[in-house]
Amino acid sequence: MTRALALVTTALALTLAGAHQSGAQQQPGATTGAGIGFERGTIISPVLTIDSERIFVESDFGRRVAEQIEAQSTALATENRQIEAALETEERELTEKRAELSPEDFRELANAFDEKVQEIRRAQADKGRAINTMLEDQREVFLNAAAPVLERLMRDAGAAVILERRSVFVSANAIDITDDAIALLNTTLPPREPTQDR
Repeated sequence: MTRALALVTTALALTLAGAHQSGAQQQPGATTGAGIGFERGTIISPVLTIDSERIFVESDFGRRVAEQIEAQSTALATENRQIEAALETEERELTEKRAELSPEDFRELANAFDEKVQEIRRAQADKGRAINTMLEDQREVFLNAAAPVLERLMRDAGAAVILERRSVFVSANAIDITDDAIALLNTTLPPREPTQDR
């Protein structure tokens, strides 16, 4: 008879874009089109880099989503442990009755118990998938909201493209706009409850 119940885990990871390699240049003392000051100074470069995972998990929005996901995952894990303990008790009681039952009666009860366990496992797995779906939905909300912010940073730098930093072989730190993107997103995109769009 099966006793174990699966706990679905989630991870926060977000990729906005990928690329093989990039070139970059910096012109100190230049001014940006919209007047946005980068933390390391004003940047003029045709290529910028960004850590897409960081802008999600370190932004106020992403932190709020992570808190909600963690809370729901913890609640699900607690529920799974309680269910597993209850099923173990039920299985032990059924085993103790085996000597009192005919093979046919015991097999019928055992089959019913196994079916019950399978139904519970499916229900708990559905809850885990719902948490993952909620995470993916919130990533999509974040990406849609982040797009105009990143476009604004591109315009300010006179850039034509933003590349995923982890996909670039070598680049200058000066063209990385991760911190600037997080700061700007925090002022334009307030924290939200992950359930608001569901």
